[in-house]
Amino acid sequence: MTLRAAVQMDPMDGINIGGDSSFHLILKALERGYDLYHYDVRGLTWEAGRLTTKANRILDAQREAGAHYKFGDEILLDLGRDIDVVLMRQDPPFDLGYLTGTWLLERLAGETLVVNDPVSVRNAPEKVFVLDFPEYMPPTMVTRDLDAVKDFQARHGAVVIKPLHGNGGKAVFKIDADGGNLGALVELFGQVWPEPFMVQQFLPSVSKGDKRIVLVDGEVAGAINRKPGEGEFRSNLAVGGYAEAAELTPREKEICDVLGPQLRERGLVFVGIDVIGGEWLTEINVTSPTGIVAIDRFNNSDTAGMIWDAINRRIG
Repeated sequence: MTLRAAVQMDPMDGINIGGDSSFHLILKALERGYDLYHYDVRGLTWEAGRLTTKANRILDAQREAGAHYKFGDEILLDLGRDIDVVLMRQDPPFDLGYLTGTWLLERLAGETLVVNDPVSVRNAPEKVFVLDFPEYMPPTMVTRDLDAVKDFQARHGAVVIKPLHGNGGKAVFKIDADGGNLGALVELFGQVWPEPFMVQQFLPSVSKGDKRIVLVDGEVAGAINRKPGEGEFRSNLAVGGYAEAAELTPREKEICDVLGPQLRERGLVFVGIDVIGGEWLTEINVTSPTGIVAIDRFNNSDTAGMIWDAINRRIG
């Protein structure tokens, strides 16, 4: 029987067809002949125990700007009866809208596989889940308290401050060892975000790269090394960083060996972890991981195929 998949993601018109991981997965699914549908999380409707959404069948997709997809007519899908797997792939912000989507998708348990598992996504946001592995992290603090941040910065020198639920390198700031602008920045974070923020010791080795390692059902699928662009310390590709081929260090292999079984047990099929300087784990990305297009380009691999294979195994 042909696999029936629904992709919960952002509108297709605005995606980066050259580097978007969701689009990469769509292309592979169509290549395999899967029945594929696109819908927006805001269209989810629950009534009388059934979860439905308006969706469009994806008839075609290609890497051709302005003509990169073709939809069929809008239909109503019962995500429990009509679909084998839902890919939860919309980008953060990780807000109440995102959380509500996980609460609704959780109700598909026992009927339809959701990747990544919505319960685990909700309980393991990128910069919170990583706190379970302090032995692999740089010195880190999660707080809203200015005095605590000042004490941390006095002990560790230059620091990086970032929102707890940000993504793509947005609103990540470096404060130099002299502490200039620290108070103003903490004040700003306190006004913009209601939750605590993350403070970490700045790692000069970030100039050598911030490695994105993708794990598929707990197994390493590949990695790229992302380096900052000129005048930047952030290496995220979304803010001007660039990618290069990469191999894993012994420390990175150790980190993956420790994380792998836990990811598999939690139903986190597609995960991207970030490691700086070959040894410091900074994030475990489970909401909408990226990087597989660059990994496949450098390694001549088929990470999208590996993800679909893992999905098929879980469906059985």
